Amino acid sequence: MSCASRRHNPERGLIRVRTLSETLPPPQHPLPRFKISLPPPDLSQWEKGNCGIRGVHHFEARQPGPHVAVTALMHGNEYAGAHVLANLLRQNIRPLRGRLSLIFLNLAAFARFDATRPTLSRFVEEDMNRLWSPDLIHSTHTSLEMERVREICPLMETVDALLDLHSMLWPAKPVLLSGLTERSRALACSLSTQQRPAPLVVQDGGHEDGPRLIDYERFASNRTTATACLLEAGQHWHPDSVAVAATSTRLFLEQMMLRQPHAQVAKEPEIPAQVVVTHTVLAHTAGFVFVKAFCSGDVMSKKGTLLAFDGTEEIRTPYDDCVLVMPNLRPMRGHTAVRLARFAEHP
Repeated sequence: MSCASRRHNPERGLIRVRTLSETLPPPQHPLPRFKISLPPPDLSQWEKGNCGIRGVHHFEARQPGPHVAVTALMHGNEYAGAHVLANLLRQNIRPLRGRLSLIFLNLAAFARFDATRPTLSRFVEEDMNRLWSPDLIHSTHTSLEMERVREICPLMETVDALLDLHSMLWPAKPVLLSGLTERSRALACSLSTQQRPAPLVVQDGGHEDGPRLIDYERFASNRTTATACLLEAGQHWHPDSVAVAATSTRLFLEQMMLRQPHAQVAKEPEIPAQVVVTHTVLAHTAGFVFVKAFCSGDVMSKKGTLLAFDGTEEIRTPYDDCVLVMPNLRPMRGHTAVRLARFAEHP
């Protein structure tokens, strides 16, 4: 098996080279010092929900329109988006048309958040954002996260447009991730183009170890018109991430015509940088180490640039102008270490 996702890497040997390198692997990068500049929100008022599903708030307008959803807390320690949803609920938000669902996903993991060990509440039993497969949902597989996915799925089957709010462990600029359909790319671009700086738009097919919510077949199939994208708003536990998530959510609701446009001077549209993921690099060993502390969006100008060591193998770029997407400087064995992407031509 090659180091990249089967979805993205039909070629072997382009990025993973077994060699006796003259360059010794550097020591593993230390985890960053986790400064909790943003305390978790108080969700006690909102946990019950208003439609019979815990953590789900659903509102309907008299005027017909799409069913639009905004989700947060896919991972319990990524609570910037939860701040945004709580603020909308405090403002008594109501859609001008159609239906609006605001959803706090993994409340059980969020309840375990501990500022002294902030990375340990990502999930309780398994990553909820790898479980959105119809075969898995209808299987006998069970976990706390799996049961929550089954609880939310009937609602998702009616959603026409979705924005899923996340944040990142390592310092990085905001990223909007879309699936492989043109409509999901267009949605991500429309949210990026009115922001300064414009978040990088990344089109990819997801992870090898299971589909994300935005990869759920309702949003990823060309047989439907529903669409979705995922915002990585910035670093965990930082107020700037809340600001980015709030701006993206406002633009999303305005573009879906569920809210009046914000009263401010309109910005000239800016064409965001767009990339398409070609390879997803997995860590095959516990000793995976990058040669330096790369950042998301870094561009490697030369094909064959050494990026990392994974045991006895070198990881090198497969082409010129290779864009690194969300490198995880301390990946666990079997987890994604980095995605490699090409710049896309603007349509």
